Amino acid sequence: MRILVVNDDGIDALGIKKLALAAKSFGEVFVVAPEGQCSAMSHKITLSENLKVKYLKDYDVEGVNAYSVSGTPADCVKAAVECILDDKPDIVFSGINKGYNAGTEIIYSGTIAAAMEGLVKGIPAIAFSVDYNEVYDIVDEYLNQVIKDVLVKNISKSEIWNINFPGCSINEFKGTEYGVVPSKTQYHVDDYHFKDENKNEIIPAGRRIEEAEEGTDLCALLNNYIAIGKLKSIVM
Repeated sequence: MRILVVNDDGIDALGIKKLALAAKSFGEVFVVAPEGQCSAMSHKITLSENLKVKYLKDYDVEGVNAYSVSGTPADCVKAAVECILDDKPDIVFSGINKGYNAGTEIIYSGTIAAAMEGLVKGIPAIAFSVDYNEVYDIVDEYLNQVIKDVLVKNISKSEIWNINFPGCSINEFKGTEYGVVPSKTQYHVDDYHFKDENKNEIIPAGRRIEEAEEGTDLCALLNNYIAIGKLKSIVM
C-alpha cells in the first residue's frame, strides 16, 4: 500500500513524524507537507504563485520519502498526486494535528481539508488529531491498532475517518468510541476581546468547554475516550 502522509502543522511537527513512523507498518510512505505552520487554513489553495518543493533526504523518519511544499495542506495533496509521486497513493493519512479536530472547529481545519482533498482525487483518507497539550501517551499506545481497525471497516467514497486521541495518561484512558458525530459546539468557545480601551485591536482567544452532547466527538474526548467518526464530503 502506498501511503501519502500530510498535515497542517508543517513538515517538522512532531505529530506528522509519529504518523509517518506508524504508517511504515502498513506500506510505502511518502510525506508531503507544508514547509511551515498552516493551521486553520481549511481548504485554501495557492493560485497566485508557484509552489516550491524540496526533497528532504535527511528527514527524521528513516525509510520514508519526504518533501516540503511552500503551500497549504490541500496544495500538498494536489502537488503530491499530480507532480511529486510517480504513482497515485492508495490512501491519505492527515495529521497528527496538534489540537482536536472535533465539533464545529472541524470546518477550519487544514488537516481535515487535506483528507477531503484526497477524496476529490479519488483516494480514501483518514484524519488524525490529538489534544493541543500534545500528550501522546494514548497515541503511542494505540495508534497502530486504530489504523489497523479502521482500514478494514466499511466507509463510503464520500467519507473520511476522523480520529481524535485524548490528551490524557494511560491510567485516565477509558477506551474507544466509534460512530461519534461532531458536536454542535466548539471545543474552544470564542472569547474575542479588545486589547484596550482604544478598541482598535482585538485579541482572538477561546475558552475550553467542560461538557458536550452525548454521542458526540467532544463528549468522548472530554471523558478520555478515543473518538472515531466519519465526516462526509459536501461535494462528493
